[in-house]
Amino acid sequence: MIEEEIIVIGAGLAGCEAAWQIANSGVPVKLVEMRPFKSTPAHHTCEFGELVCSNSFGAISPDRAAGLLQKELRTFNSLVIQTADKFSVPAGGALAVDRSKFSNALTEVLSNHPLIEIKRSEQRDLPNKEKITILATGPLTSEELFFKVQDFTGIDSCHFFDAASPIIYGNTIDKEIVFKASRYDKGDPAYFNCPMDKDEYINFRTELIKGEQASLKDFEKENANFFEACLPIEEIARRGLDTMRYGPLKSIGLWNPKWGDLFDRENRLKKRPHAIVQLRKEDLEGKLLNMVGFQTNLKWSEQKRIFRMIPGLEKADFVRFGVMHRNTFLESPKLLLPTLQFITRENLLAAGQITGTEGYAAAAAGGLLAGINASLLAKGKQPVTFPGESMIGSLMNFISNRNQILSNQKKNKFQPMPPSFGLVPELTKRIKDKKIRYKAYQERSIEALNGFKKKIDSCFEKDHFLIKIT
Repeated sequence: MIEEEIIVIGAGLAGCEAAWQIANSGVPVKLVEMRPFKSTPAHHTCEFGELVCSNSFGAISPDRAAGLLQKELRTFNSLVIQTADKFSVPAGGALAVDRSKFSNALTEVLSNHPLIEIKRSEQRDLPNKEKITILATGPLTSEELFFKVQDFTGIDSCHFFDAASPIIYGNTIDKEIVFKASRYDKGDPAYFNCPMDKDEYINFRTELIKGEQASLKDFEKENANFFEACLPIEEIARRGLDTMRYGPLKSIGLWNPKWGDLFDRENRLKKRPHAIVQLRKEDLEGKLLNMVGFQTNLKWSEQKRIFRMIPGLEKADFVRFGVMHRNTFLESPKLLLPTLQFITRENLLAAGQITGTEGYAAAAAGGLLAGINASLLAKGKQPVTFPGESMIGSLMNFISNRNQILSNQKKNKFQPMPPSFGLVPELTKRIKDKKIRYKAYQERSIEALNGFKKKIDSCFEKDHFLIKIT
């Protein structure tokens, strides 16, 4: 039996994952992507799954919230995470990728899948209600389509301002000043570190605060608010003299190997820089470097002037300057079930950042669940929800109407949420030690997902079209 095709709107991380899961269940997919015919303020290519902000998926260890989410996704043959693993670059304890190779690979795999049809055009309206559809257009949904979504939901859009960090050419940094190290010497030296003394830091902060901002569109100025997990560096600077030093410019755990004996603790503490700017590889060779935590809305000329004040970056050549853009998301707890179906239209599902999850792995998790459930609907079967003990299940509960039932948050303003152990149910036995407690969360999640995966596999075992990543 070949079911009628499912429409996936948007080829970001959620859309890519959803299309992959659907096609691998044996159901044909039409994946609609508006680029290159219409772009956004943040995209630079027409490739699928382009990472417009950082190139990091977060901590990789499964006893961290982001790492556990990645581990759960690997259990379900996630295209996004397996591709990230394949094109990872050194980033200490984080999973970071060569963003060009990553998005090129996603585009190639999906374009060559026998059950996926790629349609390059702007989707300007929701398909008719008989069509099983996944809305995965992300926070940069085209204006015309989002107006139609507003009409459908009857709820005004929510939004916040997000920003991307600059990228510089690796061969333009001064390696006499910049040193390679990972925090607390964990793993191989993965970051390039630019040390600042106190006077350099204060002068840099002063210029950041004075720096001329890029103008936002008039309609974006009203009620503007930033996403707290991705603040512009100049906004962090405004919040206090040492705010940056306790954020992206913290020097704790970083020591310059040029100082001599790294095991001489007293020497380390005396000579630790006042602040450090970190650069992370965008590719294995280090030809491109991302300025970690340097999201910004400064004018491009100001970025060049001010960021070249950083020791070691005096002659830095910029590949891409930082940009700020408006991110739109749904007020999901009023609209979605934990299956990611819209309450008022069971054949319409939403996935990714448009639902209010934050982070790349979380977007993939939404795509995974939406893809599985769209496939089940196409086969005339009941959609599923992930176990609440899992990170995926906890995130989906938070963004769905179950959030209101569990947390009684009807009167609170809904805001995007990254993966967090604060979302998962408490353990039956209280554990004070954080590391042991997080490990217990991990073990409980994997145990719950083992049984759940068997249930999912049984739904598709007669007609599973599984393709593995090679």
